[in-house]
Amino acid sequence: MTEKAPGHSPGRLLIVTGLSGSGKSYVGQALEDIGYTTVDNLPLSLLDSFATEVVAGRTPGTRTAVVLDVRNPDFAEVFPGLVEQLRRRLPITLLYLDCEDRMLLARFSETRRPHPLAKNRTLAEAVAYERRLLAEVKAGADIVIDTSGMTVHELRGAVAEHFRAPGDPGILALSIVSFGFKHGLPPALDLCFDVRFLSNPHFDPVLRPRTGRDADVRRYIEAGETTDPFYRRLIDFLLWCLPNYRKENRSYLTIGIGCTGGRHRSVYVAERLGRDLLEAGYPVRVSHRDELREGTVT
Repeated sequence: MTEKAPGHSPGRLLIVTGLSGSGKSYVGQALEDIGYTTVDNLPLSLLDSFATEVVAGRTPGTRTAVVLDVRNPDFAEVFPGLVEQLRRRLPITLLYLDCEDRMLLARFSETRRPHPLAKNRTLAEAVAYERRLLAEVKAGADIVIDTSGMTVHELRGAVAEHFRAPGDPGILALSIVSFGFKHGLPPALDLCFDVRFLSNPHFDPVLRPRTGRDADVRRYIEAGETTDPFYRRLIDFLLWCLPNYRKENRSYLTIGIGCTGGRHRSVYVAERLGRDLLEAGYPVRVSHRDELREGTVT
């Protein structure tokens, strides 16, 4: 792996290329997660006009990447000269993804996807042929990342290390879901908080049919002596944790808030968290799985 890439200011183009099966699609997704506008498999005939748009600042966002490879006809023959011409017009960073043959063979065998150069060749012959074809492309790269021993998460981390804007921890999108433990846990929670110790509006006949979004229900829960101390600790905990999750290249995090039936207390806490975390700068989606279930005890 080479040194860190220069900053990607407006007017700079990042080109991602490399061997088939080396992880280019994952890199494209990782770049989008850190704020790039990414175009996959752009025809080479359109690269020049696309670069013109980048130079003029007419592409969405401030950082732009394009993924190119041998899916383009005559890629190995045309691409090196085309990049050389483009370098005279705008700053370009060329990222090349490499990988050992044995890993490429294993990846294609696992996914059962055809190699783009297989046609009349065996898979091993296609991999070896592509490596020879792209030798000149690799030699002209600014950054080479060997993905042989990398997990998807490690590859995303390497992309973030090279291309995230200085001082930018990226964006962590949050999903907050309220639920009732009596109905089971929602799938794929990253964090789960049990709020069954808060004051329970279920035992007030007037409040029982309402939900945690009702103003009287909110006041009832907030009047409980445990609510404010718990909530202050919860929001402090999350505001400390979330930037550290993002440093580990997490893009999404799902937080579960559970009470007994999922109608009052969990809904109240999820709604309050959603407002406070949105105000703190996080994209937040709040949902209530069991809010409208009949006969719940919350």
